[in-house]
Amino acid sequence: MGVQISPRAPRMDKLKFYFHKYESHLSSATLVFGFIFDFFTLQRVDYLGDNIFVISYLLVAGTSIIVINLYEDGKLQNKFFGAIHEFLPFVLQFAFGGLFSAFVIFYSQSASFVSSGVFILILVTLLVGNEFFKKRYEKLVFQTGVYFIALFSFFIYFLPVLLKKMGAWVFLGSGAISLFLIRIFILFIARYSPRRYKESYQILFATILSLFILINFLYFTNIIPPIPLSLKSADVYHLVTKKSDGNYEAVGEATSWMDKFRFNKKLHLESGDPAYVFGSVFAPTDLNTTIVHDWQYFSETSNKWVSVSKISFPIRGGRGEGYRAFSKKSNVFPGKWRVDIKTERGQVVGRVRFIVERMDSKNITLETKSI
Repeated sequence: MGVQISPRAPRMDKLKFYFHKYESHLSSATLVFGFIFDFFTLQRVDYLGDNIFVISYLLVAGTSIIVINLYEDGKLQNKFFGAIHEFLPFVLQFAFGGLFSAFVIFYSQSASFVSSGVFILILVTLLVGNEFFKKRYEKLVFQTGVYFIALFSFFIYFLPVLLKKMGAWVFLGSGAISLFLIRIFILFIARYSPRRYKESYQILFATILSLFILINFLYFTNIIPPIPLSLKSADVYHLVTKKSDGNYEAVGEATSWMDKFRFNKKLHLESGDPAYVFGSVFAPTDLNTTIVHDWQYFSETSNKWVSVSKISFPIRGGRGEGYRAFSKKSNVFPGKWRVDIKTERGQVVGRVRFIVERMDSKNITLETKSI
């Protein structure tokens, strides 16, 4: 027979009873609906409203950590905090879920999963695993470690939006700001919750340092996506031209709906014909940077990709559909090809794969479209 609660029980006791009874279902529902809400609500990394959402989650998470530790250290021992302290790990869980939901959405928009899949997998693990972390959220080291990852993940893209610049120095600046804020946060805990701090301060600092080194390693090995850039569209064509009105027109091969699910698109060319790759890359308003089209073919003899041409051009931020540009490669011979669309540092924004075959005009239909 299940636990019963008296009809005369205080309202807070009833709330706690039903909260614990349905906690697992509530946690799962919060994760699913929270992600769906963020997916349809969050639009651009440079929108003020979107970043207010993220900053609000950061403030709720930080406040929850402080209150949890002060209460466990014997502070805040009054009726109000006594009534709500059991709900605080769930509030913290909710805030972290909102944060990593937003980060998965933003970072996946900027990621080529071939090069940046590891970092996206880390964010997804933190998002999905968040449902099972409730007990760990009672531990100061775990709380602060996850909070530091959230801070760092936020400033990696928010600082370039503020400064209108990208690059290694901007990334290092985001790391410095994150370290400074987490240091202030820990000092606050140390002053007002000294017992909890003394129990774990050595492993706490080792954890923060390890996470800082790990995130720097992921960045300088180009595993972290080039956020706040994102690839809106990209494809390979027989011809791309810029019209007098500023729009673009492309000649490509007619495709069926099944072709969209093919990993490598086929491009049929006559000997000596060029290939064109068109890409549209989003950058935040007033952020100007340089994009590289790295043309590569797969060498069957060496069994590796060989870069044969790198074409760079500046892009201007602000256009919602992305800054449009194309590159051309002459004398493209048959075989496997790809064009990496990346930053000057080598972070891959996106990739176009295709297989070049000799054209049989009887079987190929070309079509012209605006892009």
